[in-house]
Amino acid sequence: MAYDPTELTDIRLVTLAQLSQRGAWQLELVHDRAEHLLIWITRGQGVALLEGQRRGIGAHNALFIPARRLMAIEMMRSGFGQVLLIPPSSGLTLPGGVQHLRMRDAASQGDLTALFEAMGREQTGAQPLYQSAMHAYAELIAIWLRRHMDAAAGPPPTAAQKLVQGYCDLLVREYASGATMAELAQRLGVTPTHLTRVCRTETGRTAAALLTERVLYAARRLLISTDTPVQDVARHLGFGSAAYFTRFVQQHTGQPPTALRRAM
Repeated sequence: MAYDPTELTDIRLVTLAQLSQRGAWQLELVHDRAEHLLIWITRGQGVALLEGQRRGIGAHNALFIPARRLMAIEMMRSGFGQVLLIPPSSGLTLPGGVQHLRMRDAASQGDLTALFEAMGREQTGAQPLYQSAMHAYAELIAIWLRRHMDAAAGPPPTAAQKLVQGYCDLLVREYASGATMAELAQRLGVTPTHLTRVCRTETGRTAAALLTERVLYAARRLLISTDTPVQDVARHLGFGSAAYFTRFVQQHTGQPPTALRRAM
């Protein structure tokens, strides 16, 4: 796995806009994160890629995404959501898999909104022991989440969905290894053509595009979050040479790595 320049140690509350303050790519390119995310959308609509499936999302949707699960979120300009960032070391009792809850009950919506508002006040006030209070509220949110999970359970995944989930899990582990999409397909026991067709149907992206996006996300993040030399970033991400890495970044962003770093 490639070097991750940041690692969360405290529970934090941010907005979706803050997660993409350096560009929409921070949410829209497929990626995984080192922390768990609980996203509470209160306005607008969008599309999310979760567990290898493309899903419509909207107001009063709660999304729980465990650490190191491939994801992407595209929100309309008017959309608004808050995000609880939870380090895996928090000790909270959280679901083991992705959860997508569409909350229609006004009382349940109000309960979660009130908990988020209380956490926001604690974080803004930053009084002594505020992180202890954040942890306590996060535990209540985890209870809220678990109470609503069973009612929202959907049908078991199809064979196609299981294949795409397996590919997404493989991307999380191997995107920086330099392996090609065809090599990853072989590891899953399918042909590149079949994997491409199934990925396009389930996610709207080809298998190769998913791999490219994950590598591009890591490249952009390393370039803007660290001062690691370009040749070392290239090596971290499995590129055979800095020149090949530069062509890759130029092709997908319109700028070479050094210019992209300066611009950020």
